[in-house]
Amino acid sequence: MATLTYMPTEHVPVLATELIDLLDPHPGETAIDCTFGGGGHAELVAERIGSAGTLIAIDRDPAAECRFAELADELEPEARFMHGDFAEALVDLRDEGLHADVIYLDLGISSMQLDAAERGFSYSYDAPLDMRMNPGQELSAAELVNEWPEERIAAVIREYGEERHARSIAREISRRRPLDRTAELVEAIRAAVPPAYRFGRGHPAKRTFQALRIAVNDELDSLDRALPAAWEILRDRGRLAVISFHSLEDRRVKRFLGDRTRGCVCPPELPVCVCGGEPEAEQLTRRPLAATPEEVERNPRSHSARLRGARKLPRGIDTDDEGMVT
Repeated sequence: MATLTYMPTEHVPVLATELIDLLDPHPGETAIDCTFGGGGHAELVAERIGSAGTLIAIDRDPAAECRFAELADELEPEARFMHGDFAEALVDLRDEGLHADVIYLDLGISSMQLDAAERGFSYSYDAPLDMRMNPGQELSAAELVNEWPEERIAAVIREYGEERHARSIAREISRRRPLDRTAELVEAIRAAVPPAYRFGRGHPAKRTFQALRIAVNDELDSLDRALPAAWEILRDRGRLAVISFHSLEDRRVKRFLGDRTRGCVCPPELPVCVCGGEPEAEQLTRRPLAATPEEVERNPRSHSARLRGARKLPRGIDTDDEGMVT
C-alpha cells in the first residue's frame, strides 16, 4: 500500500453554511456523512445533533479514517466510521435496517487529497501517476494510461472530461507509453493540443486529469448506486443533500431528485394522470446553490460547487411543478 501523507487539519468545507441551513439538523437525529474527508461538514452537523444524536462517517481514504480518529473524542454524538466506497457502505447500512434523518455527500476530490502531491491527483506537481482515493485498490492512473487501449482512453477523456481533444490526447499518450509520472502526462497533453488551447484560459490538462480520476475511482457509477440507497435509508421528512463540482455529477443528482419530486410518470400528452404516481420528495433548492463571491475569494476551489437537496415526503403530499410542497 502507498505511504500516505496525513490530511492537514486546516480544512475549510465548501458551502458549509448553505449545507447546514438546507439540512437543518436537529438534536437527537441520525446523520450520515458519506464523504467525511477532513470532517469539516461533520463537525458542524455534530454540533446540531448533539449528544443524543448519531453520526456515521464514510470515506474510502485511509487518511480520512485517521482524521476521524483524531476528532472522535471531540464529537458529542455517538460516532462511527465506515471505511469504503459510500455506495457500498450505504447498501450495508440499508441492509442493517438503519434509518437516518440527514444524509449528505460532498463529491469529487478533497483539498487534502489534491494537496498531497504524492497522491498524483494534481497536474501542478510532479508525482507518481496514482489518483486512487483508496490506495489499496488495484487500478491506478498509471495502469489505465499504460495498459488500456487507445480507443478506450479516448472515450474516458471525452466522456468524463468533456474534452474536445480527447482523441489526439489519447493518441499522444499511447505514443509516449510508458508514462509513470504526472509531469510526463502533462507534457503528453500539451503536445497533443493546439497552441491556443495550451496557453488559453485554464490548464490544458485539467479535463484529462478529471476524467482519469473519475475512471480510476469509478466515481459516477458509485454515485448512481449511492443515491437510491441513501433515499431508502431516509426516514419520512429526512433530508438528502449533495455538493457536486462538475456537470456530470450535477446532472445525475438533478435527475435523481427530479424523478422523486415529479410523482406522475404519465406521458405529457395525456390530459389526466392515470399512473397514480405520487411525489416522494420536496425540492429544497429550486436552483442549485453556489458559493458566494466572498467564499470563492477565500477558497477558489469552491467556485464550481453546486448544492442540491430534497426532503423525503410521506405519501399523499402534493407538490407544484418545481417539486415544492403546495
